[in-house]
Amino acid sequence: MAERKRETLVIIGSGPAGWTAALYAARANLDPLVYEGEPIGTVLPGGQLMNTTEIENYPGFPEQLTGPELMQRMKDQAVHHGARVLTENVQSIDLGAYPFAIRPTYSEEVEALAVIIATGAQARWLDVPNEERLAQGGGGVSACAVCDAALPIYRNKVLAVVGGGDTAMEEALYCTKFADEVVVIHRRDEFRASKVMADRVLSHPKIRVLWNTKVVEVLGYEAIEGVRIENTVTGERSELELGGMFVAIGHTPATQFLDGQLPLTEHGYIKLPHAWRTATDVPGVFAAGDVMDDYYRQAITAAGTGCMAALEAERWLAHQGLGESPLLETAEAPVDQAASSR
Repeated sequence: MAERKRETLVIIGSGPAGWTAALYAARANLDPLVYEGEPIGTVLPGGQLMNTTEIENYPGFPEQLTGPELMQRMKDQAVHHGARVLTENVQSIDLGAYPFAIRPTYSEEVEALAVIIATGAQARWLDVPNEERLAQGGGGVSACAVCDAALPIYRNKVLAVVGGGDTAMEEALYCTKFADEVVVIHRRDEFRASKVMADRVLSHPKIRVLWNTKVVEVLGYEAIEGVRIENTVTGERSELELGGMFVAIGHTPATQFLDGQLPLTEHGYIKLPHAWRTATDVPGVFAAGDVMDDYYRQAITAAGTGCMAALEAERWLAHQGLGESPLLETAEAPVDQAASSR
């Protein structure tokens, strides 16, 4: 087998976490290599913000900007300071030997002295007609009410939240701050959410629930005008006029390529051994952004953990006596993670 090129730090994934990690690592002279991902359906390099048309809550931008604009600015800044970028996915990584072997989609395998995983989590969609098109085009379909419900296009309208878990309850309650009415659409006859969250929704004067109901089509061309719904018991179909729809049926973290080499939570997110840290159970491997955060899921918190991961990776490499050059001739197996981080 041909000798692999050795990298000091490889960052897998883009988005706010990946680009922030790349920026900090580049400024620390770690010469990071970023695998930013590749476009596959609704999954785009840059993460979930690539499907967000307007952003008002990212600090430092009083003017309104789009998700793609913010991601491009972050990428440009990281590249300006020396980050290198490949637009492809990582197919697999071997964390059982050191240095870590990384196999991307198209280019040659590389080995890395440290790795930051920032592959994010993708919102689950209903997979019904018009949903994807309107979500990508800013037509009033979103997977994050906390991100978008305050935008002018959603204010003083009837909004729908699809789902029955705690996230759906939180989204519905948040929407009541801006909507005339919030309609929760749930395919079963009771919520999966905790009792306290369900009670808050059921007792709220602005919220009504459509039980045993599923969305089968989103209506509207340039913007959502309503949804076609179906009763899951009788099969009867009808239409519901709406000014916006938020899909809250969960997220799928992009951890499949790890092939079980890192501990995951029950929902598939990378499980970190220490709170407020980004180091994983494997020394030299760090995780940042939504791939390890199923609670906040905001651009600013993802960026924060990207910073944390880069700083931890830099300090870890220095503690190992590595990182001064991406072309180091030797690299011993890393010492115990807990000891190296003290």
